[in-house]
Amino acid sequence: MAGLTDPFLSPALGAALEQWLSHLQALEGAAANTVEAYRRDVARYLKFLSTHRGGAEGLAAVARTSQSDLRAWMAAERDRKLSARSLARALSAVKSFTAWAADRTGADATTVLSARGPKHRRKLPRPLSEDGAAAILDEIGADAREDWIAARDTAIATLLYGLGLRISEALSLTGADHPLPETLRITGKGGKSRPVPVIPAAAHAVSEYVTLCPHDLQPHEALFRGARGGPVNPRLIQSAMERARLRLGLPATATPHALRHSFATHLLSAGGDLRAIQELLGHASLSTTQGYTAVDAARLMEVYEKAHPRA
Repeated sequence: MAGLTDPFLSPALGAALEQWLSHLQALEGAAANTVEAYRRDVARYLKFLSTHRGGAEGLAAVARTSQSDLRAWMAAERDRKLSARSLARALSAVKSFTAWAADRTGADATTVLSARGPKHRRKLPRPLSEDGAAAILDEIGADAREDWIAARDTAIATLLYGLGLRISEALSLTGADHPLPETLRITGKGGKSRPVPVIPAAAHAVSEYVTLCPHDLQPHEALFRGARGGPVNPRLIQSAMERARLRLGLPATATPHALRHSFATHLLSAGGDLRAIQELLGHASLSTTQGYTAVDAARLMEVYEKAHPRA
């Protein structure tokens, strides 16, 4: 972990990095995974500057990084085979840290803040077909060693596809959420809360699981449990999904997150309003949800090209 004891950073700069990360988490509501990714990106950047310039520097000097230093860092990242997408994310983290540093030191950070990241093709979500999604719900618990575990995996998959939840959101439900109400209040990324209507199939699947579950589901504890009674590990659901898609002959893109994408894409295909779907998914930006329109366009083009092959 980069931070106060990192030998490549001065104590002051290490402390600044930790303060910025705390700021991200406490005041901007950044998710834990985002914070850790930014920690790695910025620590690597600061280590590069220290080596490139021949010694650790203070916060103001980092904020005033020159264009040539920034280009050298980006070239070094490319040399270690960092993808354009990952480099763009790293630059975003560096900009955020630099803006924070400039605000505290009064340094001119224009060079860093105006830097443009590498162009990269946006990765489109890969939803399942309606038949494929239905097959996963039927199959995901087929090889579970106990009936209650099969019911658990089915219930979680139904929440992902039927309500459009992230797997982390489904696994954050507690005993107090059962029986599922007509509308669930879900807390998603960045601590943002949204109402999500509950379809009968999801309420029924969760009830089936609760009826069979051998563990005492206290209101303040996790609703979905592992075999030993602790909160279920998301990897278990990913593994169950992987085994199900192999049995069904579905592609490797048939992941738990693909069920959430399928929820949105199928709603959109049925005439759902894009902004309403954005709210259901908890996307901060409409442009994120608009990726699903591109998916539909891509699928239509595939059908067209198969029906009208080029000579």
